[in-house]
Amino acid sequence: MSSHRPFGLPAAVSAAVLLLAVAGCSSSDATASVEVPRPPAAEAAFCQALAKELPDTVSGLERSDPEPGSELTAGWGDGAIVLRCGVPRPEKMSDPKAQGIEANGVNWMLERPAGSGPRFTTTYRKTYVEVTLDERYAHDMTPLADLADPVRKTVPNSL
Repeated sequence: MSSHRPFGLPAAVSAAVLLLAVAGCSSSDATASVEVPRPPAAEAAFCQALAKELPDTVSGLERSDPEPGSELTAGWGDGAIVLRCGVPRPEKMSDPKAQGIEANGVNWMLERPAGSGPRFTTTYRKTYVEVTLDERYAHDMTPLADLADPVRKTVPNSL
């Protein structure tokens, strides 16, 4: 995985989406709650293929999918790591100053929303895959390494 570097994307380039809400992550909740994306059918098919390839553990955390259950979402560690597939293109992708990283052959745009951990959205893929990490991963992008192979295998490059 490489470190942060400037990441300018042309408007026509595919990329991922804005996480709308990771609610229900308080200590009294056992499962995270997320908004399920509604991609077009062709993109949903890539997401369904991805769902079949996702690992049981990511960064040592056990799989614990968010509510409501969907093939378009997955989670590990009771909301510590949340994946959403088929998200809309994030507005930040048009920012020539946006930052990105590469993890095991998959490019990701990095966003750092206030009050939460980092959010990554794939770039140059036929559908956008978003991964949100909780604050313990503020400086640790290793969960992306565990997710890169399934993404690379099931969501074709758009270039």
